[in-house]
Amino acid sequence: MGTASKRKGKLNTAKQRLHREDERERLQNGSGSGGSGNDTLATEDILKLRRECLGLNLSLHYDNPLQIVRGQGCHLYDSSGVEYLDAVNNVPCVGHSNPVVAEAVSRAMSTVNTNTRYVRQDIVEYSKDLLSHFPDTLEVVYFCNSGSEANDLAIRMAREVCPEDCTDVVVMAGAYHGNTRQCMEISPYKFNSQRGKGKEESTHVMPFPDAYRNVNMDGKEESEHVLREMELSNRKACAFICESILGCAGQIVLPEGYLSDVYSAMRSRGVLCIADEVQCGFGRVGTHFWGFQTQNVVPDIVVLGKPIGNGFPLAAVVTTRRVADRFSDGVEYFNTFGGCNAACAAGASVLKEIREKKLQENAETVGNYLLRLLEQFKITCPYVGDVRGKGLFIGVEFVTSKSTMYPAPSIAKFVCNTMKKRKVLVSADGVHNNVIKIKPPLVFSKENADKLVSELIYTFSNDNMTPEALWTMLDSSMRYVTKTKLQRGYPRGAESPAGQTFHVSMQNERLQTEESGTLKYPSGTILALISSSFVSFALGSLVTIKVLHGLKN
Repeated sequence: MGTASKRKGKLNTAKQRLHREDERERLQNGSGSGGSGNDTLATEDILKLRRECLGLNLSLHYDNPLQIVRGQGCHLYDSSGVEYLDAVNNVPCVGHSNPVVAEAVSRAMSTVNTNTRYVRQDIVEYSKDLLSHFPDTLEVVYFCNSGSEANDLAIRMAREVCPEDCTDVVVMAGAYHGNTRQCMEISPYKFNSQRGKGKEESTHVMPFPDAYRNVNMDGKEESEHVLREMELSNRKACAFICESILGCAGQIVLPEGYLSDVYSAMRSRGVLCIADEVQCGFGRVGTHFWGFQTQNVVPDIVVLGKPIGNGFPLAAVVTTRRVADRFSDGVEYFNTFGGCNAACAAGASVLKEIREKKLQENAETVGNYLLRLLEQFKITCPYVGDVRGKGLFIGVEFVTSKSTMYPAPSIAKFVCNTMKKRKVLVSADGVHNNVIKIKPPLVFSKENADKLVSELIYTFSNDNMTPEALWTMLDSSMRYVTKTKLQRGYPRGAESPAGQTFHVSMQNERLQTEESGTLKYPSGTILALISSSFVSFALGSLVTIKVLHGLKN
């Protein structure tokens, strides 16, 4: 029997076992009201088949992964019908299972779904609608299937448009731009990871500005530094690519005027400036439709993805007429599914929903409300170092203490798993995995914000977190600090240069226990007032943390 036949046999066996179960047991332990019918497999069976059929380097959320079978608006439902508040999925920007988008795609698929080599009205109408949201100079669009493809195409454009000796790319520390080989080469988030292969000679990394620690804040200084280093190595860049708000780096909001200074320095050397809007575009920042507009700059190329199709595989590259014309002098660009009828239907309906439901305005209103709640939570919790973001693109950074500002990835992981148990979904990211990312569908409401923060508060309550658990997390985080040789304030690039050693003294540091008193939230919140026992972890007398092993003076 072949491998495929064995897998099919195992799948059928698992299904037959489920069919033999009593219906009452199925309602209690099986698919329930949120399931997908009698063919729903148990999570453990799917995980076993997943290990057999899929690559092992495909990750899963949470210590106990969820089997999600349905979505609606800001909520996801597991195989037992349990409802979860989704505060992390920015792809379905107009809501999970949006009926307008679903109907538009279905109509296109049932009519015709073909490519750009035919004369079609839908693609030019959608292109005009999309381009109407950009500055006038950004007037040409190319369609792709994913953000990775779009970023890959943007770099290809830059290399073909610029002189032949200008091939290098300047990126930001912690950046992630996609999973193609070319995109991996310009993604420090991947090539600097534990299994990454390191930086290519053609990639040059600028440290991201860290407002929390007040380092690397000068865009002009940092860009001039990296450009001088390139000149000394006889290297020339064709492109500078930067997310308008850095997502995988930890929801990093750029200082006012930062990109303007960087763009000026880059353009003085003939470098094209690319804005990666894959995560933060389409009204998510609230005040503007695109993140780059918050920096008062106009890029040469803009990359779109993720929310553009509300889950349908769609992405785009928007650029100037000059870049497009010079790129057109080269080989033909063709993408079988990029800009197909169904993709255009999805994209057009997303723009329509954002306009008609005023979702950009909602992102600003609810985002500001949520930020106020989180800022007040930060005051009460000694392990929240920073709250930052714009609109519904927010980060909460966890640290071992507010005085040291050392990252606390173990606490962030604990928060994610506890929130999941409390039926709220968030995820951790950042160069040290210590930042909780909040980037929900744009239909997120104030009531949803109340729910999110109330469960975050519960996570740190005495009812949920024992002193022993807290100690274990802090100890684990400090071991991480030791291993990665982090310094207070963080050196260039958010990580210590390779081989750097130093001494971290944390002796006689008291674990902070604060009495918060009564926490006053903005009017309209459903959150209960926090008693003075909140974050009084009863750790007793002075606790000493020693991080001495493995470090050199």
